Amino acid sequence: MRAMGRHHEIEKQYIRYEGRKGRFIWLAGVMTLILGVTGLALGPGDISFRELLAVLTGGGDQLHQGIIFQIRFPRVLAGIMSGIALSVSGVVMQSVLRNPLGSPFTLGISNAAAFGAAFAIIVFGAGSMYSSSADAVMIANPLMVTASAFVWSLVACFLILFVARRRGATPENMILTGIIASSLFTALTTGLQYVADDVELAAIVFWTFGDLSKGGWNELLLQVVILVPIMVYFYRNRWNYNALDAGDETARSLGVNISRLKLAGMVAASLATAAVVSFYGIIAFVGLVVPHMVRRVTGGDERFLIPGAALAGAAFMTGCDIVARTIISPMVLPVGILTSLIGAPLFVLLLVKGKGGSQWR
Repeated sequence: MRAMGRHHEIEKQYIRYEGRKGRFIWLAGVMTLILGVTGLALGPGDISFRELLAVLTGGGDQLHQGIIFQIRFPRVLAGIMSGIALSVSGVVMQSVLRNPLGSPFTLGISNAAAFGAAFAIIVFGAGSMYSSSADAVMIANPLMVTASAFVWSLVACFLILFVARRRGATPENMILTGIIASSLFTALTTGLQYVADDVELAAIVFWTFGDLSKGGWNELLLQVVILVPIMVYFYRNRWNYNALDAGDETARSLGVNISRLKLAGMVAASLATAAVVSFYGIIAFVGLVVPHMVRRVTGGDERFLIPGAALAGAAFMTGCDIVARTIISPMVLPVGILTSLIGAPLFVLLLVKGKGGSQWR
């Protein structure tokens, strides 16, 4: 009888624990929605929520309609999509490599994608250069820019997989590989800047800051076409990632094709990163900090970790973009500066408060 009571109590605790994960996901979704609506109203030239509602319901004056539908709406959606892509890519990289320090930025994939995008813009003429501070680079051929960013991000991806296969995916090896890849592609990007003229140099430096204002509806549509199938693929493989977290032998005994899962996961994460970097530049720390924050609530269960990181990443990016647009208004800061300023201290705090490897699993 006592054993049955203890079993019942454990079951109740488990249900409460699972319910907490579900509530966190719902809370992250609500926060994303609230921040998204707030992002439509705030910025240089604030629009009241009454005026915003009038525009969204088909009314309002023409100026407000232009601001919301041509500037702020694509920017907010770009922040949501980019936050989802970078956060979930970080989750998958950490699971595939079994490394808590895996992310598009720390592994050098963002720098590789940035070089590929800059290469397409300058060498292939895929972008038009402007010297104004409002819009320094106009992407003329977003498909070419994304393809070039993806190809070069694959170079960094295969370098990481090669080192992981030969030397093991230890934190030390992965960080060293990330430093090497980042240094290599930063040097190559600097080489492009050296041979560029003054306007191209100023434009490409501005572009690498990480700014959501660079894209419009066409770029956003291409991003959606690329990212939605990748996110669906990641979520459909949530059980395989759970098996992989338990160790290669366990995953193999459960019928998981480990080599294919790791390769496909890294390639898909690289493509998702390229779809962000090629349009908006390097946005650091989102793919590293957000998965660790979410993991402290949901644990390592990919069933909750992937959707939780997706929505938390969307909320994080949207919130950072709101701050970037309002903190020194009417001047708008690149969101990449805010994610670094906020993400770096947050990650240090997570490291200090973490307890060994418990937060990883």
